[in-house]
Amino acid sequence: MISSVYIHIPFCEKICHYCDFTKFFYEEKMADDYLEALNKEMARYIEEPKQKMRTIYVGGGTPSALTVRQLKKLLVSIDHYFEVDTVEEFTFEANPGDLNEEKIKLLKGYGVNRISMGAQTFDDKILEQLGRLHRVKDVYQNVNALKKHGITNISIDLMYSLPNQTIAGFEQTLEEALAFDLPHYSSYSLQIEPKTIFYQRYKKGKLKKQLEETEAEMYQLLIDQMEKYGKIQYEISNFAEAGFESMHNLTYWNNDYYYGFGAGAHGYLPNERIINLRPFPAYLKQANENGLPVLHKESIGLKEKIEEEMFLGLRKREGVSLDNFKKKYQLSLFDVYNSELEHLKQKKWIEEFDNKIRLTQDGQLFGNEVFQSFLLEDDKVKTIIKSQEMNA
Repeated sequence: MISSVYIHIPFCEKICHYCDFTKFFYEEKMADDYLEALNKEMARYIEEPKQKMRTIYVGGGTPSALTVRQLKKLLVSIDHYFEVDTVEEFTFEANPGDLNEEKIKLLKGYGVNRISMGAQTFDDKILEQLGRLHRVKDVYQNVNALKKHGITNISIDLMYSLPNQTIAGFEQTLEEALAFDLPHYSSYSLQIEPKTIFYQRYKKGKLKKQLEETEAEMYQLLIDQMEKYGKIQYEISNFAEAGFESMHNLTYWNNDYYYGFGAGAHGYLPNERIINLRPFPAYLKQANENGLPVLHKESIGLKEKIEEEMFLGLRKREGVSLDNFKKKYQLSLFDVYNSELEHLKQKKWIEEFDNKIRLTQDGQLFGNEVFQSFLLEDDKVKTIIKSQEMNA
């Protein structure tokens, strides 16, 4: 059953130096054309109006860069295809400074009950170096305005391991962010991705990465500070008060199905993953022609399902449930990964706790190496399929 939907709004008033998401400079006519095409894509998949969803997430880009008129058009479209009144979590991403009172009232009026705000750092100099438009004061203004209008389920995104960022500077950012006492925080280390301004500078020797030891120290500081303020780590990079974990992101980490609409969006439907076209003209042309702006469809077989169950599930602090794994695949997790699990236990990177397999604190620092251990060889997949057939 598909109970979540992601909608991508790719427009930004300025392109951040580190960002490799699908994004375009905002122009009013381009945004109008995009919303028309997006509506046609949703119409192709959602045949009956008012489909029930558990979560809706509008991300970007910068969805809040749209004008009030365009925001209303988007919200009316979402309200047409999905039963917004029964959605448990309806999240909108916003750039600090974008949310004036008119936009906040509009979002709330159409059922948006959660805002995810990209604060990144509480240091104006570093914000400028990142290519961000907003400044620290904008975060304060927008958080206060949201609370004034009754939207209190607010998440702030922070970054660490940034160029010129010190451990003391990151600690100050954490202290200032946590002083808001918001129910949810996310924090990610800087990844220097190809096709970004930072990547070009790095290749030319004009930008230095932080030392791995410094990044690890910042990550430990993050965990300690969040715990100190009562924010529970429920995923490698996410912290929340009990009951305020991101339901939508848990859809991904639980390896559940979801629609993905918009340029560059990914969807996960039964037995297939769909990746949309990224370039603006290509997306627009195909969505307008047949509502299927698809770049690539990938069949998801047993091998991919099991691997993703591990990669995604281990991101959660509670880990992968042994019972749920057996229920999904009619196999014990140890039947599939016994030697790998033993090896990772010896390295003290995973542990068995409360009938679940989860990363240890050290394991979180070596997540990519841990995840590689769960890639399946073809011969093993054949053995698994044979075992399933015998048990059927």
